[in-house]
Amino acid sequence: MQWNIYDPEEFYDELFLAKGQPRPSADPLIKWMQGLRPDELQRHRETAQIALLKLGVTFNVYSDNQGIERVFPFDIIPRIVSTQEWDRLEKGLKQRIAALNLFLADIYDEQRILNDGKIPYEVIYSAKGFLKPCIGLKPPEEVWCHVTGTDLVRDRNGEWYVLEDNLRVPSGISYVLENRRVMKSTFPEIFQTMAIHPVDDYPSHLLETLLNLAPPHLPNPTVVVLTPGIYNSAYFEHSFLAQQMGVELVEGRDLVVVDGYLQMRTTKGLRRVDVVYRRVDDDFIDPLVFRPDSLLGVPGLMEVYREGRVALANAPGTGVADDKVVYAYVPDMIRYYLGEEPLLCNVPTYMCWQEKDREYVLQNLEKLVVKSANESGGYGMLVGSSSTQEERETFAERIIAQPRNYIAQPTLCLSRVPTLVDDHVEGRHVDLRPYILHRGEEVYVHPGGLTRVALRKGSLVVNSSQGGGSKDTWVLNY
Repeated sequence: MQWNIYDPEEFYDELFLAKGQPRPSADPLIKWMQGLRPDELQRHRETAQIALLKLGVTFNVYSDNQGIERVFPFDIIPRIVSTQEWDRLEKGLKQRIAALNLFLADIYDEQRILNDGKIPYEVIYSAKGFLKPCIGLKPPEEVWCHVTGTDLVRDRNGEWYVLEDNLRVPSGISYVLENRRVMKSTFPEIFQTMAIHPVDDYPSHLLETLLNLAPPHLPNPTVVVLTPGIYNSAYFEHSFLAQQMGVELVEGRDLVVVDGYLQMRTTKGLRRVDVVYRRVDDDFIDPLVFRPDSLLGVPGLMEVYREGRVALANAPGTGVADDKVVYAYVPDMIRYYLGEEPLLCNVPTYMCWQEKDREYVLQNLEKLVVKSANESGGYGMLVGSSSTQEERETFAERIIAQPRNYIAQPTLCLSRVPTLVDDHVEGRHVDLRPYILHRGEEVYVHPGGLTRVALRKGSLVVNSSQGGGSKDTWVLNY
């Protein structure tokens, strides 16, 4: 493999400073990989992919009518984050989660940030994720967002930006853990050479976070993972985490409210459930409160939750913070609740509900990335630089018809990481999703996260449903 001619070109590269010049943090890795023949690297890639298939590391694509499970594509050249960089990210993420948690507690109670004019009332009350039945809720220890996956990107200059927040049911951590397992079995030598933060203790940290939600007087609280079922795109992760934590994986039909408590049906009768790690969206968790046609949730669950007889992670209503219009106000939240300047910046954002912003967006669609406020997975998005005239006209019509539903951002030149393409290496664009756990007054940021890679040449869309893959993320421990 000719690493000496690898060229980052005009992009910020996570492993290389310049043509043939690795970053100091990546130098041991590149030197080691230089000793591998191209066919060896390809064979290792094939072995890794087969291992992931045998482990069942798959996902479903909702838009695929065939309903076929696919192996999440995995590239064996890792992404490296230095200790100094990670320390900065960790501080910024802790600050952001602290502010978002205070925001959620506020808007479902006194709404001070709205009354003080820092965020317009109409932005919150028009958000699909703002759930009026959640007003007045008091989650244990006033923690709303127990598990968060925050998407980060770097621009051409290497500056970090927050791309979006994921507070409802963020997925992807199972790929982080299984990618690392496969990498350690494929390249054990390099893990003995470089000091890399381990990631395999995440399930124990997650279980500790969930157990922390149970009333202190319970000696052995029962924790379950609530899944929508086998057809959900992240079902592998639901079953994986339940198995790793040693708790039951349940569907709504396995649970029932009896005598004022949430109970789980077992072969030995009913068993009380104390904490639910829900991987079911808000709208479906209780048909008596939200969608009456839901078959995924549990009738009466919200009443038990409101009475403090069961804990839910994440708390219902957190989806309002995932709204991409609300995202634009997170820096204001940090200043308002914490009295601090944001350590991690948002991507500059145009809000189409504002007339001036909307006019600019409509006149510059070819330069911008337009996103629907509540879509995910790379859907409902226009990348102006690679769009057709017809696609831009379609989005213009959508923006004019529903301006509140759209934001726009400049097209960032995302950082790249060397990626194995056939028998050689090429740069491919990446993002990073670290996972943050919030328990009591402590916020824990798991070292690393899911690096998603746009496997198509020139593409900026990293989502697995749009042809993306993943890489192992190495946070150095020195």
